[in-house]
Amino acid sequence: MTASNTPKRRWSLLHGTRPETPLTAEGPTLRGARVLLRPLVADDYDAWLTVRSSCRRWLQVWEPRPAGGKHLAEDRSSFVSRCLGRERERQLGYGFGFGIFADEVFCGEITLSSIQRGPFQSGVIGYWIDEAKAGRGLMPESVVVVLAFAFDSLALHRVEVNIVPRNAASRRVVEKLDLRSEGVSLRMLEIDGVWEDHMRFAITAEEWSERGADLKAQWC
Repeated sequence: MTASNTPKRRWSLLHGTRPETPLTAEGPTLRGARVLLRPLVADDYDAWLTVRSSCRRWLQVWEPRPAGGKHLAEDRSSFVSRCLGRERERQLGYGFGFGIFADEVFCGEITLSSIQRGPFQSGVIGYWIDEAKAGRGLMPESVVVVLAFAFDSLALHRVEVNIVPRNAASRRVVEKLDLRSEGVSLRMLEIDGVWEDHMRFAITAEEWSERGADLKAQWC
């Protein structure tokens, strides 16, 4: 692969910015105080399935899907296809998906998706974690690590998190980080067959410049 065709070079040509975190064919690896975030690969399937299986009922009620639609496929080939899809998104700069690892053990996922450049320079964070590890601060830490990547490396201007109001566990994450609430979008997304309202939380580059150091000191 020539230098002009590397993902890092393509990103610069497409978006006019140069990421501080190197973008390799495997994607970036990000670290916090306790978590390591990296793209999932085929070899992660068994660990992923173990967590998904133990948390299936806890997670499926929050999955985007139409009424009567199938839940997320959990077979190996579907998992590998999703990994490859995430790799294509990374190389195009549209999104970044990470597995969350604590003490080298897989415990969830976090994504920075729907990245828009041009006058928007924005993205959306989504996440889920092993029910057995919820409430330990691993997800707020992971969100701060991804926010640092979004603002410091990708030069985004705005990142948001959208949460179904009755999803108390997800709300606690943004409340711990004191992300700014922007109100509620009615019937925003079809979740488990129901058009659900979503609370919208956001942080901009200006806010990150004021709060980022404190958030990283507290969580990372």
